[in-house]
Amino acid sequence: MTQPTWKRSSFCAGGGNNCVEVAVSDEDGIAIRDSVHPARSIKVSRVALTTFIAGVRNGEVNRPPGSSV
Repeated sequence: MTQPTWKRSSFCAGGGNNCVEVAVSDEDGIAIRDSVHPARSIKVSRVALTTFIAGVRNGEVNRPPGSSV
C-alpha cells in the first residue's frame, strides 16, 4: 500500500507542528489530519469536503460558543 503524500495548509504556523494536513487517500477520498497527531486522520469524500468548504466560505458554519479561533 502506497503511503499518502501529505500537504500542509498555507496557514501553517511558521512551519511548526500546528498544521492541518491533507492527502488524496483514494479515487474519491481525501484524508485530513492534525500535524500534532499524525497517526490519526479522517477520510471524507471529495463532495463532502467541497460542500464543507463552500459552507465555511458562505458563512454557514459557525464557531462553537466560547471558541477563540
